[in-house]
Order: sequence, then C-alpha cells, then structure tokens
Amino acid sequence: MKSQEVFTVETKTRTFRDPLRNESGKPVMVLKLDSSKIDGVFVVRLRGAILFGKESASLCTLVKDLLNKARQIVIDLTDVTRIDSAGLGTLVALSVSARKVGTVIKLSNPGNQANEILRITRLTALFEIFGTTKEAITSFKLSATTA
Repeated sequence: MKSQEVFTVETKTRTFRDPLRNESGKPVMVLKLDSSKIDGVFVVRLRGAILFGKESASLCTLVKDLLNKARQIVIDLTDVTRIDSAGLGTLVALSVSARKVGTVIKLSNPGNQANEILRITRLTALFEIFGTTKEAITSFKLSATTA
C-alpha cells in the first residue's frame, strides 16, 4: 500500500480521477479532524473517510491524546462519507482504551452509510449513538445527575 501525505490545508471541492490524490498527483489524506470543547465535553468532528492508513492513525492519535485530558468525548460522524474495516477497528480500539482510563466515548450524527455499518457490525451495542452532537453532550450531563 502506498503511503499518503497529510495535507492540513482545506481546498475547494474538486473532482479528480483518483479521489485520494490532489491536482498535482500527490496522495492526500481523506479524513479531516478537528476538536473543540463544548460544555466540558471534547467533541471530535470528522470529515471524509475513516480508512486504513493515515486516516485511522490520525484519529487514533488525536483521541488518545484527548484521553489524557477528558473523561467525556463525542465523535461527530456527520460528514463521514465512508468507514472501512480498519476504521471500525480504530473506533473499537479507542473505546477499549477509553474505558481503561475511565473515559466514555459516544458517537453522534452517523449518516446512513455509517449507521448501517455500525448496525451490521453490532457496534451499536458498544457505543451510545445519538442523532445530534447536542444530544450526546446533554446525555453526559443527564448521566452525571442520575449517578
């Protein structure tokens, strides 16, 4: 498998013959990640595809770094276009790592494709999944008041 370079600059949407390459033919990472803190909960927003390689590794690195800072994390899947088996494995590994340190990871906004994959692989039993990021954040507050 060819290695992929990471481009941190977001470009205008364009159509290329190879969707994993930019105009000059250089490989690009097809997952953009950013995180923010909302009401004490870290929210990781994903845009693109969670695939084998740099995409899964980048997600893993970011979330594992957050595990040292947070006990509540929401992964927002609103703009996830595709998840392969390595991407699913990454989500499972992150859940296991989080539980070991007392952190809870919840998923929000899965699109039709992501929702179907999570359902077929029965990962819906592993993760709490919410229709919106706001609902996921609120669920942390509700579980804190009932505990």
